[in-house]
Amino acid sequence: MTSIRNWLLAAGRLFASIVTALIALVLLLALVTGFVLVPVLGLGVPVVAGALSASRVLADLHRQEAGRVLRVELVASYCSEPGWGWRDLLACLRDPQNGRDVVWLGAHAVAGIVVFWVLYALLAAVSSLAIGANGPFSVLTLPVLVLVAVIWWTVPWAVRGFALLVRLLLAPDTTLARRVEQLTESRAAAVDAQAAELRRIERDLHDGAQARLAAVGMALGLAAQAVRSDPDRAASLLEEARADAGKALAELRDLVRGIHPPVLADRGLVGGLEAASLLCPVPVALDFDLPARPEAPVESALYFAATEALANVGRHSGATRAWLRARYTRGRLTVLVGDDGRGGADPRRGTGLRGIERRLAAFDGTLHVSSPPGGPTEITMELPCALPPPDSGPSSPRTTSSSATV
Repeated sequence: MTSIRNWLLAAGRLFASIVTALIALVLLLALVTGFVLVPVLGLGVPVVAGALSASRVLADLHRQEAGRVLRVELVASYCSEPGWGWRDLLACLRDPQNGRDVVWLGAHAVAGIVVFWVLYALLAAVSSLAIGANGPFSVLTLPVLVLVAVIWWTVPWAVRGFALLVRLLLAPDTTLARRVEQLTESRAAAVDAQAAELRRIERDLHDGAQARLAAVGMALGLAAQAVRSDPDRAASLLEEARADAGKALAELRDLVRGIHPPVLADRGLVGGLEAASLLCPVPVALDFDLPARPEAPVESALYFAATEALANVGRHSGATRAWLRARYTRGRLTVLVGDDGRGGADPRRGTGLRGIERRLAAFDGTLHVSSPPGGPTEITMELPCALPPPDSGPSSPRTTSSSATV
């Protein structure tokens, strides 16, 4: 039953391809007519624009269907938008993807017509032989069965041929272009993140430690003036200056921890994540399996991403328990943060997850969020990195533990 259903689905797709081949032929004739009429007071511009728009819709439909047949994602790379003006027409003519669409229209029309006549001939032969057979064991029975087998075999392969034609002409290999685009976006995200971090440090220094150190200077100046005339006031000012200096020192320490936490430098990623889990108001189950410490930038990026995810668990999830896992497999370091909360986390609606995504993108990393309504939520962070094998240096043994805070 499955084979019959698949064949019927393929037959439906082939029938649709033959029908759209006729549509492709009409659009191709419309484009030729439009180009002929362009010199006549520009009358052909609307015809060409309409034909290009319809061709794009038809090509998009075939890209989607061919992607289902080939089980790959076929994407286009249009650089223009059809319009009714000369500039829009010239932009479309310079767009390589529109050129590929026009070539595909011709190839698809020819392929559809050829397949139609081949199938028509096969069906006509089967019909005539079946009518000429006098019984179930007639001499003509074997040719009929052979033709039926040929049709049975031809239909799926014809559908696959149409799909391969679409991939060849409508969806060229854009892996390199997409890779360049991803690297450009990640570089821009890294620059923006660095600029934002510098602004944060500048703001914290200006509003915190700098202001307190200025207050210390003023208090010391006033104390120097009052040390002889009013010793008690001078002592009070000195005590105030000492308190402000202590607060400035504490703010500077917090600022330094925000740049690179001491626990991360001393104990590595495993120790840093263990310490971060203790600050989460939800009990966190830990499970780490890392052969060695990653490089400091990778370690820092994953630490801050994981701590941000744990902070989101405590603030927004409504969870009763959470889990934190770290793995290293095939050159990729993976950290997973999950909880049994209400779910519904979406990077498109939250600046926290977007910030994590930008932080990871700067290292060519990825963020995957699985958070259906009602939970559970799992945030998977991956970074490519190379760790030394366990026997080439100090390693971080497998750790399985849990932490809870009340």
